[in-house]
Amino acid sequence: MNDVTPAPKRRYAKRLPVEKRREHLLDAALRVLVRDGYDRVTIEAIAREADVTRPVVYAAYDGLEPLLHALLDRTQRRALASALQLMPARTFEGDVDDWVLAAAGGLIDAVQHEPDVWRPVLGLTQNAPAIVRDRIDSTRELIRGYVADALQVGLERRGGPDVDVDVLAHLVMITAEHFGRLVLDQPERYDKERLVGALEGLLSATLPQP
Repeated sequence: MNDVTPAPKRRYAKRLPVEKRREHLLDAALRVLVRDGYDRVTIEAIAREADVTRPVVYAAYDGLEPLLHALLDRTQRRALASALQLMPARTFEGDVDDWVLAAAGGLIDAVQHEPDVWRPVLGLTQNAPAIVRDRIDSTRELIRGYVADALQVGLERRGGPDVDVDVLAHLVMITAEHFGRLVLDQPERYDKERLVGALEGLLSATLPQP
């Protein structure tokens, strides 16, 4: 009687087109990053998360650094696209308070819809390297410029006392980002309605009224 244990069957990755394979690996890398932090993102960890072998990862990306750069590019594009969709046209005619409230609510929706994309952007992942922090800062500055332009147009149309729009844009950004962190970390305590309602009260107390 032959009682030799048979060798486990070799795992084969399902064949995918190159672009789909790359997206699959980026999704896996993002899950590892969000769950374990940047220090734990390795080729082995990504392969295990994606249920493929290491050669499959190397066939799609020539090493860990190109893969992480691709992940950073994709994350930045997605976050920036979501944020810019919330910006009004330069000639928008609505009330500036209404736009700020709608933009804050829209950002919360975006964060809840793609939490893994926004956790790195909002600084909720561990041990982010300098290149990631620099890219986040540049993206924030670009969005802050759009926010300042919208505030300038809306407040000029409204009239009233002068406001330092540059500082106000920083305040709006900081508030929106912190709202995003709250709905990710404490969703049972801070929901969209509560946060937007609090912001509405803050705006009525700080922005000049018509």
